[in-house]
Amino acid sequence: MNTKRISDSIEKILNKQVRQEAEAAQIFLSYAIWAEDKGYSGTADLLFRHSGEERDHMMKVIQYILQRGGKAKISELAAPPKDPKNMQDCLEKLFQHEVDNTKAIYGIANMAQEEKDWATWNFAQWFVKEQIEEETLVMDLLDKLKIAGGPDATDESLLIFDRELEQHSDEADMARDASVENP
Repeated sequence: MNTKRISDSIEKILNKQVRQEAEAAQIFLSYAIWAEDKGYSGTADLLFRHSGEERDHMMKVIQYILQRGGKAKISELAAPPKDPKNMQDCLEKLFQHEVDNTKAIYGIANMAQEEKDWATWNFAQWFVKEQIEEETLVMDLLDKLKIAGGPDATDESLLIFDRELEQHSDEADMARDASVENP
């Protein structure tokens, strides 16, 4: 009896996402090491935690593939990109990475909708919401860095920015969760 409940094309795109999430974990890990080396311990801490979160996302996709009777695959990862030039470059590259990941998630949701695979479409919705949070988090950091001086930030303002990140939540507030009583 065939118990596979996802198409070959859905299995393939999900396995591609496994790789994407694994590479994201490596990128965040690489940038965390860069930040720690530069003395930005708050930034490094945030990025180390985020690296683990990306790995958790990879595991979530693997588990879904297996639950649907598919075969999860681990493939070779690309090397992480070169170290950022500065904090601005680091955050801009992280933001672009999140945008690229959002596009990949949309590809999964679109394919699932086209194939009327509502289980996978529903599964992808968790990632759609997660990507809104991920992009918002990095946009917020870019906004704060802009206030600190952006690419021309002084050592003192970068120190303050970095110290604030030590207290920073890994999740951004969602607009839909805000209310007049609870802004």
